[in-house]
Formats: sequence, structure tokens, C-alpha cells
Amino acid sequence: MKRDATEIELKLLAEAIYLRYGHDFRDYSGASHKRRVLHALPEFGCSTISALQSRVLHEPAVFHELLQFLTIPVSEMFRDPSYYLALRRDVVPLLQTYPSIKVWVAGCSTGEEVYSLAILLHEEGLLERSLIYGTDINPASLEKARRGIFPLAAMERYADNYQRSGGKRQLSDYYTAAYDAALLDRSLSANVTFADHSLATDNVFSETHLVSCRNVLIYFNRKLQDRALGLFHASLCHRGFLGLGAKESMDFSACKERFETLDRRERLYRKL
Repeated sequence: MKRDATEIELKLLAEAIYLRYGHDFRDYSGASHKRRVLHALPEFGCSTISALQSRVLHEPAVFHELLQFLTIPVSEMFRDPSYYLALRRDVVPLLQTYPSIKVWVAGCSTGEEVYSLAILLHEEGLLERSLIYGTDINPASLEKARRGIFPLAAMERYADNYQRSGGKRQLSDYYTAAYDAALLDRSLSANVTFADHSLATDNVFSETHLVSCRNVLIYFNRKLQDRALGLFHASLCHRGFLGLGAKESMDFSACKERFETLDRRERLYRKL
């Protein structure tokens, strides 16, 4: 069976990136990965994926720039407010029974979800005894997350999300506005660690009580989805909680029997 030239080039590019830099995109969903790579070509002055591969192999700076296209760091605070309402209702009361709490936000991008969870935990009296790990494969995104500075223009939308998520104050209580930017209160990140971690190649690094990995698995093929879900299961303590994105599901996963559904609509699960 003959393969399309573009499909071959994509596979060779993914293999080259893995061998040269250790980042594994070989099991990313074909359609979305293809769109990202093709979108990147004119940005690097390349007419073919093969030409881009050559530059990636010989110019590390090009790879780091390409990473911004391959990972697409898009997020917002309190995205899908009903998810956070479900956390407050179904998960927080059980987290309150633990003397200390560890939360893992996998694929945290530029940190909006990490800070959202920090605010939620603060309002529920849990932040001081919590450790939050925000992980991603994109160093530039992680650096933005560490800074905790977001466009002021986005805060109105975030504030609306926050109120609909069950927020108990005003979102503006948690940031300082200056020069068209919002600097989040440093107390929110006091117990946060941002770190590089790949769901494709790395292993579990800590036992956790809640794993939130939202809108990441949709970019993986089934094999990589199962690997990631296996990592989450191994990371979670007995009866720990897992939250996925609105378009993600456990239904066809090899890990399905390892979790029970806590809230099907909000994609909340609990480890068996």
C-alpha cells in the first residue's frame, strides 16, 4: 500500500524530533498534528516538510520555535465553569479529609488552569496544605506560567468564568492590574511547581490526589491516550480523582475498568 508523501514526511519529522531532542510526537493524532506542521511551513520559509526537517535537525533554535506550533498553548482561566462547580461539589469535600493534598495539572500550557485550581483550593481552605504540579513539554509556556502575568483584556472573560464556576469573591481580588496586564497574586503560586514532563516519554513522579488533564488527550492517538491514562492511574492515590476535557472520555480506553465515573457530563472519574 502506497503512502501519501506528506504522511511519510510527517512520520520522518516526528522520528527526527524524537531522536534529536527526545520530544515524542510520533503518537499524536494525525489530522491535528498535520495541520500544525503545515501551518508552520511558511513561518520557517520552507516549502516542504522535508525542508523543515532538515532545519530542525541542524538548527536547535528552529526546533524550539516549532514547538510553539506543535503544542499550541491555548488556555483560559476557569474554562468550562461547570467543571469547577463539579470539583467544588463532588471532589473538594473528599479532599478536605486528607491532611495534605497533591494536585497534578498535566499539559498545563501557560498556567491558567493551575491558577484557577489554586484559587478554588484557596476559597475552600485547602491551598495552604496543597502542592500543585503544573507540567508541560513547552519551556516557553512553562516560563509564562511561572510569571503569572496575563493580558488584562482577557480578565473580563475569565471573571465571568470564575463567577459561573462558583467563585466566592471577585476575580480582581486575586490580581494587580498595570500596563494592560494582570499580575496574579504571588500567594497563589507559593505551593506550585512548574516542570517539564512528557506524557509520551516520562513516568510518574509523585503520588497525587487529583489529576486534571483537560483538552490534551484529544491530540493523542489511542495508544498514547492509554499511556497517559495509565500514568494518571499510577500517580493517583487510592480513590484519587481524575478530570478530563469536555470532548475526552474514558469509554474506549484500556484503562476504563480502572476508574469509576463520578460525573459523566463533566468528565470526572475516580480511581478504583
